This record gives sequence, structure tokens and C-alpha cells, in this order.
Amino acid sequence: MTYQAPGDRGAPQPLPSPRGAHLEMVGAVLAGDGLERVAEIASAHAGAPVAVVVPRLGVPVDAWASYERYVALRLAGGRPPQPREVVAEVPIASGGEELGAVLMMGSGGADAGEYLHVAAVAALTEVAVAEARDETEQTLRGSFLEELLTRDDLEAVDIVRRSRRLGCDLSAGAVALCADPGGRSPGRLVAGIAAERAGALAQTVGDRVYALLPGTVEEARRVAARLGRQAVVGVSSHYGDPADVRRALEEASLILDVTAAGGGAPSDGIGEGTYRLLFRVLASHPEEVRSFYGDTVAAIVSYDAQYRTDLVGTLESYLDQNCNMNATAQTIHAHRHTVGYRLERVRELTGLDPFKTEDRERLGLGLKAYWIIAPQLRR
Repeated sequence: MTYQAPGDRGAPQPLPSPRGAHLEMVGAVLAGDGLERVAEIASAHAGAPVAVVVPRLGVPVDAWASYERYVALRLAGGRPPQPREVVAEVPIASGGEELGAVLMMGSGGADAGEYLHVAAVAALTEVAVAEARDETEQTLRGSFLEELLTRDDLEAVDIVRRSRRLGCDLSAGAVALCADPGGRSPGRLVAGIAAERAGALAQTVGDRVYALLPGTVEEARRVAARLGRQAVVGVSSHYGDPADVRRALEEASLILDVTAAGGGAPSDGIGEGTYRLLFRVLASHPEEVRSFYGDTVAAIVSYDAQYRTDLVGTLESYLDQNCNMNATAQTIHAHRHTVGYRLERVRELTGLDPFKTEDRERLGLGLKAYWIIAPQLRR
């Protein structure tokens, strides 16, 4: 590997001291030229090619890829062999933590080591600049998602404009994701979402991680499936209007609540079919879902809680078994007459007859409404 300074900048002029080189390097960092320019300046003064590698910042020069792998493995606790062309190595460290390394390929001048140390110090400035930039971006993302969750007066054009500034295109709507890290680092979930879906907008709000993912529900569910190894995740349906992304976020949060509480009838997965419709209604008109629950199965839920019976479980099994009394009895490990008695109690308490088609449909929908609001009832 040979050092070549970019033609549009010209070869850097040697300065009289390492201090002068340091000022030049820091100036390059603050001007946005990054680690590549720091390495160019160090190379000119050291008299040999130099690479400045900080794995967390990525690889600014393709030719440094092998050095990045070497340094990253060493930082992870491994003992990779040093590349043969590397003749000198200076760690880049801050607060006792090693962040990277300055590598020199080939024999340099007598004072080359001083310039490698100067480059290592200058690299810390680049790290600080990058971290400040990331922190600012994360703050902007978090405040934007917080606004989406708490304000209903944001217009679609403003939502699209602000999301684009953050690298997320919501012009065609999005699918929302809500995850509970369960005591683990939420930052890992945010990073995982960003790695899985370019253009996603993800941030921690409160004790949960929220995300908006342009694309299809199927794509969002694949992301959720991978995150599911680390956290409980709720995924909304797709909302095509950018003005509705708040509802998407609320729906994802509701689905997470139900999933975490173990809700969902055996024959109908959470987030599918009728459940999905109820989630949407709950996100926009929560009082309607609660009212329907109160008019249907609230009485048997209260009865079960008071007398430790299982009218809700029996009714669910009965509906799941296509109203077959014998199959229901086998499922709940009870006598057929016990099933009949419990269903009669359901009729008495709710005023809805499980043996009548129309009433059965209302009871079934009432059970679904109960499962999606059960986490809120238990608070």
C-alpha cells in the first residue's frame, strides 16, 4: 500500500512540530474531512502510509477494510495476527476504553511515533464529533416520535417533511412497531431496527421502543420476528395516510399490551382478522370498544373474578370448538353437563344466548374486545 494524497487537496505541507500537525488534524476533523484526512497528514509527517481505524465509525477508506477487521477483532477480545505490513501501532483510547488504533505500514522517519500518537489524539476529536452528531439525531428522532404519540394536530405535510430530514420517507404511510426491552438496553433494539430496515425511524419513548417502518406489514413482521428474540413486539397494520401514523403507533402499543398479557383466542392470532379491526377502532374510538365489552362479556369476567369460576374460558372453548358440546367438554376437561350449566350462566349474566347464532357472534366479538382491553383493565 502506498500513500497518495488526493490531487484536489495537494500534498500536505510538513509543519515544524507535532503540535502543528495536531492543530492541522483537528482543523481537518472540524471541517468535516474525517479520519482519512487525519491519516493523510500523519502519513506526510511520519514518512510512511498511515491508517486511522475506529470500528464504531465505520471504514472511511476501502483499502482499510482489512485493518478495520483486525482492530475490531482485537477490541472484541480476540488475538488476530497483526497484518504483515504494519510496523507500528498506537491505540486510540479514552477513559481507559480502547476505541481503535493508528497503524503505520512501512518504515517511517525517526520521529514517526510522535505523529502516530498525535493522530490518535486527533481521532478522539472525530469520535466526539460523531457521538455529538448521533446524540443530536437521536434526540430529534425521539422528540419527533414523542410528538407523534402525544399530538393529534400534526398535518401530513409536516410529518412527511420532518421524517425526511431524519432519513425516513413516510409519504406512502408506514407500519408501526412497539417493543418492550424488558429491562435490557433499548439502544440495542433501536440499533437492531436500523440494521434490519434502512430508512426506519426508531427511538426510545418512555420505557418502550417505537418505530415507523415504510413498507409492507410482512416486511415489518420479519423485523419483529428477529427482534422477538430480545423483546416482546407489537406490529400495527399499514396506515397509508401519513396523518394516521399516530394511530399506527397506538395500535402497535395496544398489540404489544395484549401479546405481553397472553391475550388472543386460540383460533385467531393477535393482529389478524377481527382483532385487527378492533385494534383500529380502539386506536381511534376507544370508548366504543369498551362500551361493547361492557354490553357483552363484562358481567362474566366480573363473575369469574369474584367466584373463581371459568365462564370466560368455557365460552371461548365452546366457540372455538364450533359449538360442539362434547368437544368443548374434552377441551376443558369437564363433563358435558358442566359445559351446559356454565353456558346457561353465561346467558343469565349477559342476556345473550350462546345457543343462538346472532348472540354467539356478539359474545365472540365481546371476548375479542375483552382480550385487547384486558391489560388496561388490570392496571
